[in-house]
Amino acid sequence: MSQQSSSSGAPSAGAITDVAGIEVGHFTDPRRPTGCTVILAREGAVAGVDVRGAAPGTRETDLLAPGNFVQQVHAVMLAGGSAWGLAAAEGAMRWLEERGVGLDVRFGTLPIVPAAVLFDLPLGDARIRPDAAAGYAACEAASKAVPAEGNVGAGSGALVGKLFGVHRAMKGGIGTASVTVQGVTVGALIACNALGDVLDPDTGRVVAGARTEDGRALLDTRRALLRGELPQPLLAGTNTTLGVVATDARLTKVQANRLATVAHDGLARAINPVHTMSDGDTLFALAAGRVPLEGGAPGMTVLSTMAAEAVARATLRAVQAARTVQLGKSVFPCASDLGQASPA
Repeated sequence: MSQQSSSSGAPSAGAITDVAGIEVGHFTDPRRPTGCTVILAREGAVAGVDVRGAAPGTRETDLLAPGNFVQQVHAVMLAGGSAWGLAAAEGAMRWLEERGVGLDVRFGTLPIVPAAVLFDLPLGDARIRPDAAAGYAACEAASKAVPAEGNVGAGSGALVGKLFGVHRAMKGGIGTASVTVQGVTVGALIACNALGDVLDPDTGRVVAGARTEDGRALLDTRRALLRGELPQPLLAGTNTTLGVVATDARLTKVQANRLATVAHDGLARAINPVHTMSDGDTLFALAAGRVPLEGGAPGMTVLSTMAAEAVARATLRAVQAARTVQLGKSVFPCASDLGQASPA
């Protein structure tokens, strides 16, 4: 089931599709909260990646190192389903190959599709997860329109604030934002399934995360940890915030990797704690190469600031656009419904 409309009435903060050459498509599985999201760059984009979490699930990230051969990618796949969800990238490869998009390797056209996954198995039947057909369907749904946000695609089964137990978590999701300075645009798309709380990056106020024991209010994980409250034992890799930062600027592979690195500053502003041993936080950077960084255009310092800002805003959007999910007796409230939600 594909989703194209926003799940939130909140005002738009811009979108990654504001970047020329970038398309986004979601597949949302109707059987349980899971799905995948593809970010397409049909004409190819110089790419980089930075993995900060200690428990990642990724595919084709080594080839993005500056010293390695491949210079461009044609899509990035973000998926639920833990490591099983990496199969969604195969569907994107098939879809792109059918359209003649990819690297000419003489014996065929080879699409380059890096991928990363998040752990959404606690919601519903864990045997249902994104596969190649889901990845293909996400590509079929891709467009330049503003992507749907909230409980869609790779954000369908996302939860945030699990440090004191999943039963005290809240609904995460997927969000997007963009920033334009002097004719150059940087956009971000973030699937937030963080172990920590999500904060408003401008005020520092906790917006979604771990709840108090009765489930009716926000705990504030940072302050709880600092006053000595002990977290529950955690299974490594059961969290993760994934994302893509895209720009229409013309970058080298070294610069694209640096953009992915500094974009994590946006996660640090919007998630606390972040980059933990139980998160697989991974950000990709795509440079569509439409605008040269010369003639007064913003340089890397400005682009870095824009990338971090877009990521922070998109992370906040991911929980603002999320909607409450109830499975049996368990309720995972969204930020806007917390006051009305029953305890999980």
